[in-house]
Amino acid sequence: MSSIPVVFFDRDGTINVEAGYIKRVEDLNLIDGAGEAIARLNRAGVICVLTTNQTGAARGYYPEAHIQALHERLVALLAGCGAHLDAIYYCPHLSPEEGGIIAPYNVACDCRKPMPGMIEQAFAEIPDLDRSRAFVIGDKASDVDLARNSNVRGILVETGYGNAVQGGQYQWKVEPDYQARSIVEACDWILNRLV
Repeated sequence: MSSIPVVFFDRDGTINVEAGYIKRVEDLNLIDGAGEAIARLNRAGVICVLTTNQTGAARGYYPEAHIQALHERLVALLAGCGAHLDAIYYCPHLSPEEGGIIAPYNVACDCRKPMPGMIEQAFAEIPDLDRSRAFVIGDKASDVDLARNSNVRGILVETGYGNAVQGGQYQWKVEPDYQARSIVEACDWILNRLV
């Protein structure tokens, strides 16, 4: 019986401060309250999963090892707040039509958000996740559409690109299940629904 709630987090602009393509590991820094918010979910028994598009390698900005180094820093910063991620999934792909130039990453795939590949992989690999108690938190329209494409609830945070999305300046406007000022408010909203 599937019974464990899960939150799928975007990375840049959601957990850490939006800083474009982060070429120096030390430039990855948490949004205020992010670590503590994830720690509250951890303590409540909610599975926390990172699902992030990371096309820097496909664009030739840095090697894939740099993406992994960024995630090592993210994990360390969260640990300093008593928080952890239960799994990390990232899509390094970008089709040539979208600007991917470095093989083997310059391909179309089913894991690039808003496609549901990363979430479906998590459901396949992590036992007992409850899709009826699953949420996506992100700052982009593609995150909200990822939630729709995965049949889970989507929360748009106003940090990162969130305000630009709803103002019509970035990607496209969306209708999330909830719009939060930040990851802190988003996690509070989720916890109130899991009581």
